[in-house]
Amino acid sequence: MWPDRRLRTPAADVGAITDEIRAIWDDMIETMDAMPGVGLAAPQIGVMLRLAVVDASDERGRAIRMANPEVIAASDETNDHEEASPNLPGVWARVTRPARVTVAFTDHHGIRVRQEFTGLWATSVQHQIDHLAGRMYVDRLSKMKRDMLLKRAGKVRA
Repeated sequence: MWPDRRLRTPAADVGAITDEIRAIWDDMIETMDAMPGVGLAAPQIGVMLRLAVVDASDERGRAIRMANPEVIAASDETNDHEEASPNLPGVWARVTRPARVTVAFTDHHGIRVRQEFTGLWATSVQHQIDHLAGRMYVDRLSKMKRDMLLKRAGKVRA
């Protein structure tokens, strides 16, 4: 839960994709589905590795597992989405991000791939990559909005 220091700490790169890494991804997908949410980064559950999962599909069960993801291209066109985090329960904010991104990541087979994401998929992927860098969606808000939201989150937690 916020303000745990791990949420502000960049995660470590992942080496080889092992059965242990695959098990972490499986746990993350189970956690994401239980929230319910459309993405989860490993630091959100206390695992300080550059691992993320995203499933913005309507039918679920289409989660993409990513190790060491990085945005390599982003559109000039933007989208606004309401973003939230289980680490800051009870609050959310409208965040503007590129509408389309191309992301390089290592998949569950250990292969480095590039994939384009649009819409909510793009928003969620960018949100998770922020978490892996020790940033949260509130960092994309004005100081006034961020302070108000964090104050409200503190009241929800109390």
